[in-house]
Amino acid sequence: MRIEEIRKVQHAQPFRPFVLHLADGRTFEINHPEFLFLGHSERTAIIDDVDGSFEVIDPMLVTSVSVAPVKAG
Repeated sequence: MRIEEIRKVQHAQPFRPFVLHLADGRTFEINHPEFLFLGHSERTAIIDDVDGSFEVIDPMLVTSVSVAPVKAG
């Protein structure tokens, strides 16, 4: 997946949580735009979590992005 497509979802206004699906079957929930850092080289993404853990991935391994539905209100 192109990193520009991931950036569009990350910076959408209003922000909607989304899930990154990787080629190896792993998924990562992004519940806030600051929980995802996309490097300038387009070869590194860092996914942060509220518990202090993080994962470094290659954005080229992202196969799809699922965006949460809009909440009625």
